[in-house]
Amino acid sequence: MKQFMDENFLLDTKTAQDLFHNHAAKMPIIDYHCHLVPQMVAEDYKFNSITELWLGGDHYKWRAMRSNGVSEDYCTGKNTSDWEKFEKWAETVPYTFRNPLYHWTHLELKTAFGIDKLLSPATAREIFDECNEKLKLPEFSARGLMRHYHVECVCTTDDPVDDLRWHKMTRESGFEIKMIPAWRPDKAMNIEKPEFAAYMKTLSEVSGIDVNSFKSMVDALQKRHDFFAENGCKLSDHGIEEFYDEPYTDSQIETIFEKALRGQQLSVLEIRQYKHAFLKVCGEMDYDAGWTQQYHYGAIRDNNTLMYNKLGADTGFDSIGEFTTAAAMSHFLNELNMEGKLTRTILYTLNPCANEVIATMLGNFQDGSEPGKIQFGSGWWFNDQLDGMTRQINSLSVLGLLSRFVGMLTDSRSFLSYPRHEYFRRLLCNILGNDVENGLLPNDKESLARMVEDISYNNARRYFKFY
Repeated sequence: MKQFMDENFLLDTKTAQDLFHNHAAKMPIIDYHCHLVPQMVAEDYKFNSITELWLGGDHYKWRAMRSNGVSEDYCTGKNTSDWEKFEKWAETVPYTFRNPLYHWTHLELKTAFGIDKLLSPATAREIFDECNEKLKLPEFSARGLMRHYHVECVCTTDDPVDDLRWHKMTRESGFEIKMIPAWRPDKAMNIEKPEFAAYMKTLSEVSGIDVNSFKSMVDALQKRHDFFAENGCKLSDHGIEEFYDEPYTDSQIETIFEKALRGQQLSVLEIRQYKHAFLKVCGEMDYDAGWTQQYHYGAIRDNNTLMYNKLGADTGFDSIGEFTTAAAMSHFLNELNMEGKLTRTILYTLNPCANEVIATMLGNFQDGSEPGKIQFGSGWWFNDQLDGMTRQINSLSVLGLLSRFVGMLTDSRSFLSYPRHEYFRRLLCNILGNDVENGLLPNDKESLARMVEDISYNNARRYFKFY
C-alpha cells in the first residue's frame, strides 16, 4: 500500500518519478491566468489568519461546506470568527474524499506550512494555531508565498476601467516577480445586464470619450487597450457562455447599443448580435497589439437570479443547457482569420464533452506562423482535477500536439493555490511515465525531459512573449 501524499504522490512508475523530481519540479511558475488581488501584491499583504488566506474568497471550499450542511454564516458570514469558520471547514474536509479539495488542502498544508497531518475536527485547533504562528513570519506574506513557490510571473484579471495603480506600484517597487495585467472586458460585453448603462458612464469618465454609441465605445475601449499595453499587458480574457456568429450590420449594432443605454429590453437575437460584434472588435484589437486572447466558455453564471426568465420567455430555448456549437466557434474564429486578424488564442471549456471539439478546432486555424498558435487551455474550473485534466491532456494528445501545450494556471484568488501547478505536473509526468513503461513511448530520456520542462514552463515563456 502506498503512503498518502508521499514524495511520489501520483507518480506510479520510476520513469514518472524521474521526470517529475528531476525536471518538472524545478521549473518556475508562470501563472498566466489568476484572480489575485493586485493591491495585496503591491502592499505585500500580511494575512491575519489561515482562515483569511484559505477561506477568504475560495468558492470551491464554500460550495463544499454548503453541500455538507454548513450555514452561510460560516462561509461568507460577517458574524462568525475566523476560528469558527476554520472549524467548519475542518469538519467538512473528511467528507471531501475523492474531491480535489482533499488533495489541494493537504498539498497546501504540506508545501506551504510543512504540515503532514490530516485536517479533521481532531486536528483543527492544532493546525489552525500552527498556521497562524507561521503567518506572522515575513516569508508568509503575499510576496513571500509567491517567492516560496518559485513564481516568476502572474497575470491578474483586470477590468478596462482599472487604473492599474497596484501594478505600477509593484513594478516600481523592484519586486522581482512580474505582475502583469490581463484585459477582461466582460462588463462592456454583457449588454443584457442592468448595470450596463452605468458601466458605460464609468468608461466615459475613465477614457475621456463620451460613450454614446457603439463606435464611441470602441474608441474608448481602444484607448484603454492602449493604456493596458503601455503597462505591460500581453493578453485578454473573455468569460462567455458560448460563441456567437449571428449576422449583423453596423446600423443594427448601433441601434441595439442605443436601446441598451436607454434601458430598453433587448431580444435574445439582439444580445447575440451585439456580443458577436463586440468580441470581433476585441479580437481585432488583440491582434493589432500582438496579444494572446483567451476564451473561457460554457459557464452558466448567475444561477441564483432570474436572469434567464428576465430575458424573456420567447428565447427559443427549451432549457439553458449546452448552447455552444462547433460551427459557431469555427465561424467566429474563421471570421477573424479571413481578415488576417486571428491572434494567438487559447480556448477553455467547462464542458468536458467539448474536449474533442476544441482539440480538433485547433488544427483548423494553425497557420504555421508559430508553434501551438491556437491552444486548448488546461482543465478549467470544475475540470481542474485529476479526471478533468487527464481528459484534456488525452484529447489534446490524440488530436493535436501535447508537446506544444502552454500548461497549467491557478485561475485562483488564493496565494496558496500554486500547488495546483505541482498537481498538474505530477499528473503529466505520470501519464508520460506510464506510456513509456507500457511501450507506448520510447524511453528517450532527453526528449521526455524536454517535453516535460516545456509544458511546465518553457512553452508559456515563449508563447506569451512576456520577456
